Amino acid sequence: RFCLPLVLASLPTMATGEEIPPALQDSWGDFWLFRFFVNAAGYASIVVPGFLLIQYFKRRNYLETGRGICFPVIKSCVFGSEVKSVHQEDGSLPPRAEPTESSTARQVFQLLFCAAGLQVSYLTWGVLQERVMTRTYGATETDPGEKFKDSQFLVFMNRILAFTVAGLYCALTKQPRHGAPMYKYSFASLSNILSSWCQYEALKYISFPTQVLAKASKVIPVMMMGKLVSRKSYEYWEYLTAALISVGVSMFLLSSAPNRHVSTVTTFSGIVLLAGYIIFDSFTSNWQDALFTYKMSPVQMMFGVNVFSCLFTVGSLLEQGALLESLHFMARHSEFTAHAVLLSVCSACGQLFIFYTINQFGAAVFTIIMTLRQAFAILLSCLIYGHTVTVVGGLGVAVVFVALFLRVYARSRMKKRSKKLPPGETPIQKV
Repeated sequence: RFCLPLVLASLPTMATGEEIPPALQDSWGDFWLFRFFVNAAGYASIVVPGFLLIQYFKRRNYLETGRGICFPVIKSCVFGSEVKSVHQEDGSLPPRAEPTESSTARQVFQLLFCAAGLQVSYLTWGVLQERVMTRTYGATETDPGEKFKDSQFLVFMNRILAFTVAGLYCALTKQPRHGAPMYKYSFASLSNILSSWCQYEALKYISFPTQVLAKASKVIPVMMMGKLVSRKSYEYWEYLTAALISVGVSMFLLSSAPNRHVSTVTTFSGIVLLAGYIIFDSFTSNWQDALFTYKMSPVQMMFGVNVFSCLFTVGSLLEQGALLESLHFMARHSEFTAHAVLLSVCSACGQLFIFYTINQFGAAVFTIIMTLRQAFAILLSCLIYGHTVTVVGGLGVAVVFVALFLRVYARSRMKKRSKKLPPGETPIQKV
C-alpha cells in the first residue's frame, strides 16, 4: 500500500537524475501519472456505459423498431440522420470564398484583421497558459502563495466556452444538415481532452519554448498516423522537411544553458507528457478528417466535439471532488479567475479566427500566420519569463521554422500542379 506512492513520487527524479522542485512533489497524489489514471478512470465511467448502450440499441435494431419521444434523440446519437457522403465536394471545408470585385484595400484589411486576431488570441493564450501553470497566486512578503494544480479544470473552462460559442454560431447561421452519429464525436473529444491536459501538465516540467517547438514537430507523428490509419502516401519534400524539423528540435533540446533556472529544466516527465500531447493530437486530427466525410461545417465539428468534452471533464471533476476545489481557488484568487476566463475567451475566439481565415484566404496563408505566431510565442515567453536560449538552441529554432515555411511553399506549388493534371490522374495525398 505504501510502496506505490513512493515509487510514483520518485519516478521523475530517478529518470532524470535532477532534483524536482518541491512545488512539484507536494504529495504523490499530485504526480502527473497518478492524475492521468484518475482522470482516465473518470472518463471510463462515462464511456463504458455509453458504449454498452450503443451496442444494446444496435443489437435491438432500434432504428426500425424504436418508438416514442426518445426515438429522435437516440437515432441522432447512435445512428445519425444521413448516409455518409462519398463525393469530394462534401468534404471537410466549405468552398473558400473567392474575392469577387472586392478592392485590394479591403482584401488587405481582411488579411490584417485575420492575422491580428490569430496573433492576439494565441499569443495571449500562450502567455496566460504559462502564467497559470508555472507561477503562484496570492504571494506576499510572508506567504509564498499557492499554485493552481488541476489542469483538467482549465480544459473544462476552455471547452465550456467553446461549446457555448459554437452553439450560438450554429443557432444564428445556416449550417448543413447534420448526419454523423453524435457518439462518433466522443473519440475525437476524448483524445482532444487528453492532449490538452498533457499540454498544460507539461509546463510543470519543461519550458514554454520547448513546448512550442514540440507542437511544430507534430507533423511527423501526423504523417506516421496518416500512413498507419489512412494509408496515405507522401512526397519526398514532406519527408525532407519532417527530418529538418526533427534535427532542429533535437538541437534545441540538447543545447544547454549555463545559468538555467528550475523552470527551464527539461525533465523526463515533461518529454513523456509532450509525447502524449503529440500522439493524442495526431489521432484527433486524423479522426476529425474521417468525420468530415459526413456533411458538416467546421463549427458543427467544434460544437459536437466540445459537447462530449464538457460531459467528460465535468463528470470527472465531480467524481474527484475537484470542481468545488477549483471554484474555491477561483474565489480565493480573483487574479486567477481573470486569467482562466481570458484563457478560455482567447481559445474560443482563436478557433473562430481559424475557420474565418481558412475560408477567406486558404490553408497556406493560415499556416504562414500560425508559423509566425509560434516564433513570436517563443520570443515573447523568453522576454516575459526569462527563458535562456543558447546559440545552438537558437539555430535549432531557426531550422524548425525554415522547414515549416518550406512545407508551406512546396504544398502551394503542388496544389498548383495538381490543378493542371489530366482528369484521370490524382495527386498524392498530403497532410
